[in-house]
Amino acid sequence: MLYVCVAFAIIAPYLICSVNPAIIVARIKSGTDIRGQGSGNPGLTNTLRTQGVAAAAAVLLFDVLKGVVSIMLTRLMFYYALGTDVFERGNALSYAGWLSMLMAVVGHIFPVYYGFKGGKSVLVTVSALFVIDWVSALTLLMLFIFIVMITRYVSLGSIIAASALPVCLYVMWGYVYKRPDAFTAVVFSSIIAVILIFKHKGNIYRLMDKKEKKIGARK
Repeated sequence: MLYVCVAFAIIAPYLICSVNPAIIVARIKSGTDIRGQGSGNPGLTNTLRTQGVAAAAAVLLFDVLKGVVSIMLTRLMFYYALGTDVFERGNALSYAGWLSMLMAVVGHIFPVYYGFKGGKSVLVTVSALFVIDWVSALTLLMLFIFIVMITRYVSLGSIIAASALPVCLYVMWGYVYKRPDAFTAVVFSSIIAVILIFKHKGNIYRLMDKKEKKIGARK
C-alpha cells in the first residue's frame, strides 16, 4: 500500500498542476494563446499585463487551489494507508508533503497537457508550502512582497524568495521546530529552489541588462 501512496504522491500532483489556468482563461476571455503575448510566460504576471485584473484574479485562485489540493490529497492518502502508528505516519506525511510539492512544481513548469512548456510555478510553490508550513510560507511571502514593493520587479522578488526557501526551512525546521525530518525539508526545498531560479534565468539576464519590465509597466 505504501508503494501505491508514493506513486499517487508523484502522479496526482503532477497531473493536477499540469492544468494551466492562464492558458485556459486567456482562451476564454480573448480567444488568444497567452504564450504568444507579452513575455510569453503562461503565468499570473503575464496574465495581469495582457488580460487584465479579473483574468489574473481567476488565475491566482486556480493556481493556489492547485497547490493546496495536491498536498491535501496526498496527505489524506498516506494518513489512511498508514493506520495508527503516529510516529511512522508523521514521518511519512512529511515526506509525502514534500514529494507532492516537488511534483506539483514540476507539473506546473513541465505540463503534460501543453507540450511540457508551462509557467514558473511561484504561486503553486507558495500555496503548497502554506499547507506544509504556513509560518515559513508567510515569511517568504512577506519577503517577496517587500522586494516587489521597493523594486517593482516581480521576478526579483520571486528569485530572492526562492533562494531563501531552503535557508528558511533550515532555520525553522532545524532550530525553531527542532524536527527530526528537517533534513528532508531542506533537501526537497533546495531542489525546488534550484528549479524555480532556473526557470527565471531569462529574467535574471534582463535584470542584469536593465531590460526587465517593472510591475505596472505598459504591455
